[in-house]
Amino acid sequence: MSNSPEDHGFIGESVVFHEMLAILARVARYDTTVLISGETGSGKEMAARAVHYQGSRRERPFIPVNCGALPDHLVENELFGHARGAYTDARESQIGLIAQAQGGTLFLDEVDALTAKAQVSLLRFLQDGQYRRLGGSLVEHADVRVVAACNSDLSQAIEEGAFRADLYYRLTAMELHVPPLRARGQDVLLLARHVIAEAASQYHLAVKELHPDTVQWLLAYTWPGNVRELQNRIQREFLLCDEPEIRIGETAPDNDRRQQADRRLTSPTTLNFNAAKQQALQAFERGQLLRLMSESAGNVSSAARLAGKERRALGKLLKKYGIAPDDFRHA
Repeated sequence: MSNSPEDHGFIGESVVFHEMLAILARVARYDTTVLISGETGSGKEMAARAVHYQGSRRERPFIPVNCGALPDHLVENELFGHARGAYTDARESQIGLIAQAQGGTLFLDEVDALTAKAQVSLLRFLQDGQYRRLGGSLVEHADVRVVAACNSDLSQAIEEGAFRADLYYRLTAMELHVPPLRARGQDVLLLARHVIAEAASQYHLAVKELHPDTVQWLLAYTWPGNVRELQNRIQREFLLCDEPEIRIGETAPDNDRRQQADRRLTSPTTLNFNAAKQQALQAFERGQLLRLMSESAGNVSSAARLAGKERRALGKLLKKYGIAPDDFRHA
């Protein structure tokens, strides 16, 4: 069985994507804790799976858990299990997710949502691989690789006293950042066509093409929900479309265009000021480049004159954002 990133849902050809894959391959090679950062929907769990299946533990379990979805009073019970009689309804002892992941990988998504008490217990486990079940006295051992993920700034959470600095240092033996979809350029089209092919196969329908208006819309939209939003949007449009080409853009509902404009001017509340400023700047630069390419029909020299920039400097920006002039020459 192949264990390439593509086998675990990771598809892309952009520079930033391949840079991330190169880091991922090195991270997978070393059996230590990993912290994966990235915006909601960017593919952090896919990255965690790729790390697991490219590593030495690939034949053992991969156990994902969304810490943010667990009620505060159940976090430790889920992670460590409980002994019989630990609480009123604990009629039998039960192993936790750590024990289920024995020999494999435990993926802790939204690790920043852990309670202060759960953070202490997790830190203790990371230090020596030992833990106690809730209500139990027996010290148990588990051989588990912990991969954690967050979509917020943990350094800010540490400053605010919401996350333990010592736990952060334990989790960041290795780090991996998953780039947002808006930074991946032409990957948007590659992913959209992949979603169409999968939906066509799943529902036994003919594959549909992307209308030129749709191509431009996909490239211009900032995708605040990242890959997850793209997957849901494209599948919905594919299933509702009765034509051989999927049309989004000029034919999109007005509220879609209003939301697009609003999202370009706003940032996720989880971002700090500098990150939000950088995101807004990137969205502005990318939008201007797309406009210039459209107005110049993909002629980089003409676009550079329109922008008042040197051709080489504009070319570097186009490469940075994964924008291919060829895509605008026959639009």
